[in-house]
Amino acid sequence: MRYLVFSSLVVISALSGCSLYYESQAKDMVQRQMDAMVFVEGGEFMMGNPGGWDGSKDSWPPHKVVLDDFYIQKYEVTQGDFELFMAMTDYEHSNSSYENLRDNAPDRFQSNFPAVVSWMDASEFCKWLGSQTGKTVELPTEAQWEYAARGGGKPLRYATKNGRAEEGVTMAARPSQYRQQKQALPQPPGSYPPNLLGLHDMSGNAAEWVRDYYRADYYERSPVNNPKGPESPIIESWSNEPYRILRGGDFKDFSGNTTVTRRKAIERVINESTGFRCSFSKSLTSEHA
Repeated sequence: MRYLVFSSLVVISALSGCSLYYESQAKDMVQRQMDAMVFVEGGEFMMGNPGGWDGSKDSWPPHKVVLDDFYIQKYEVTQGDFELFMAMTDYEHSNSSYENLRDNAPDRFQSNFPAVVSWMDASEFCKWLGSQTGKTVELPTEAQWEYAARGGGKPLRYATKNGRAEEGVTMAARPSQYRQQKQALPQPPGSYPPNLLGLHDMSGNAAEWVRDYYRADYYERSPVNNPKGPESPIIESWSNEPYRILRGGDFKDFSGNTTVTRRKAIERVINESTGFRCSFSKSLTSEHA
């Protein structure tokens, strides 16, 4: 009996120490995440493909957008930070295939790589970050993401200082064979040079979730001021999940799919090519949760 009591005390002590460790690590992580927020002065720009920037129909027509000031993270959130969030909050990944994907592609889950997350997971991480800081932290809207990727709405095709893409220099080198594509991996956030605002890896690393629902014709009726995307989603019939949007292409794409205007519709489930960064502003409130 004495041994059992002693064992319980040891377990309690260990759990307490573990909790304190996570709390300390989480506090440092929150500070690091917020320190990486870059101020973006709002303004007017022509959002969408002006012609020849990508081959998709849903990035047309170009349309005027006016945005208020906002902040957006300099880097994509890492797998290590996302796992710390899960450990600290007892958050369970929203997708049932997460563990299977992790078992089948362990190299993709390195702690310094962009986090492998569903839309819901990315959104919950940003909201938690906000709860720790007293700010309304969320995924960026699609308009905010594109404006930031274009260095403040400038007419740049890629999220680089000069608007050009160089494989292996400013973005991932395109896999030349199908086998290489299957084995391709992203780079740790910050591996590629920043754009004009100091933001890294917005073309061709992880494809990044944005806040909006997806509709192919949204650009035809988008409001001018601070657009937040369609009010209602398109639902994928087999998964019963709403379509969300990924921006920036990914490490398996060729450069034409990593432009600042290219849009990719996907259910909000997990995908090994995805990642995210958070943002916040005083004028935009949480919608479409």
